[in-house]
Amino acid sequence: MSKPVVTSVNPASGEALQTFTPHGSAEVDAAIERADEAFRTWRLTSFTERSRLMHKAADILDARKEAFARTMTMEMGKPLSEAVAEVEKCALVCRHYADHAEDYLRDEVIETEASQSFVRNLPMGPVLAVMPWNFPFWQVFRFAAPTLMAGNVGLLKHASNVWGSALNIAKVFREAGFPEGCFQTLLIGSKAVEGVIRDARVKAVTLTGSGPAGRSVAMIAGEELKPSLLELGGSDAFIVMPSADLGKAVETAVKSRTRNNGQSCIAAKRFLVHTDVYDAFTQAFVARIEALRVGDPLLEETDIGPLATEAIRDELAGQVEATLKGGAKRISKLAKLPGKGWWFAPQVLAEAPDGTPGAEQEMFGPVANLWRVSSLDDAIARANRSDFGLGSAIFTQDAAEIAQAVRDIEAGSTFVNALVASDPRLPFGGVKQSGYGRELAADGIKAFVNRKTVSIS
Repeated sequence: MSKPVVTSVNPASGEALQTFTPHGSAEVDAAIERADEAFRTWRLTSFTERSRLMHKAADILDARKEAFARTMTMEMGKPLSEAVAEVEKCALVCRHYADHAEDYLRDEVIETEASQSFVRNLPMGPVLAVMPWNFPFWQVFRFAAPTLMAGNVGLLKHASNVWGSALNIAKVFREAGFPEGCFQTLLIGSKAVEGVIRDARVKAVTLTGSGPAGRSVAMIAGEELKPSLLELGGSDAFIVMPSADLGKAVETAVKSRTRNNGQSCIAAKRFLVHTDVYDAFTQAFVARIEALRVGDPLLEETDIGPLATEAIRDELAGQVEATLKGGAKRISKLAKLPGKGWWFAPQVLAEAPDGTPGAEQEMFGPVANLWRVSSLDDAIARANRSDFGLGSAIFTQDAAEIAQAVRDIEAGSTFVNALVASDPRLPFGGVKQSGYGRELAADGIKAFVNRKTVSIS
């Protein structure tokens, strides 16, 4: 009997790219054993040694960014320029933790009656990362860099449509000189994840992905009493008030809604625009959306490539149709699309009623939903009506409005007059149905450590 294979498909053409043979249970067990053995020595290495290797990984990323980016684009369709920028950002996060991990994890001295008392951050062991396809490199490196610098080791279960990128990531760490077993890619499907989480040698799990996947992982980890961190979906609110710099607001809105072909958890998806500037904002925003160039993601002039899979394209089309039938209006012209591939025209919908997908669900593609609001109170109430709470943005020059938005918007972050983006220096994560825990910065490297209290009399 022949082994099953997984085939990656170019979303711009629908043509097969490469086939992979998934790992069987024996191969997965062997990988976990290698991780467990590697941890026993890796945990004892100095920050100086870890930093040296992490800097080498960053250098490899910089040196081969075009090749890595091309594989990403071929596998999931993002514009090549964005894929190159993604690899560059991965090098940045590697260097950030290489330079700051020791300070982040330094003993925290606490004065008590004891002669010495402090908290020491110690590694836990192998950590499983279940990662999505939309940022094939970045999602992994923002996990891997702090995990390895903390003295843990990593196991990656990547989305099956980007296994070429997953193997490239493992190759980066191997070529940088990390010991065998420090970072491994498991070519497994979602059904095999439970067994890995329940394995006693695996100490924690992090997932970036959908709500159903997150609930499943959290349930299994909870039953095993293992730490978990979840970064799930988002339907970020983007508020525009009368004092905003409209030019900057429009430019940022277009970029936020359409980067990565609109397939980003922290993309602005719900635009809440004050009635005093609604018409001016909408006219400029629609014009910019209509001017986007849809086509081959390998070409420099392309703004929007295909969606990652046929199923994703079809789901988005169904959401838009249901939203229009529910009473929303499409207020933009549709671009002409290439013939083959999983293409979807960027578009703007207005005033989607409550209960429609545009108002209630995350739309994972280049579709913007606009509403007219009468006040900041109205905008924040509409923003908080969502089950999601990942990022948020407000454009205003009014200090009182800024303070109110920061205080009252239910989200893991609020960016003022700026694009919502992840940054190695800042904690990243969500609330409500967008998950729990924080990645990046000091929070990210402390997510999976034993914060051991030490008291010496």
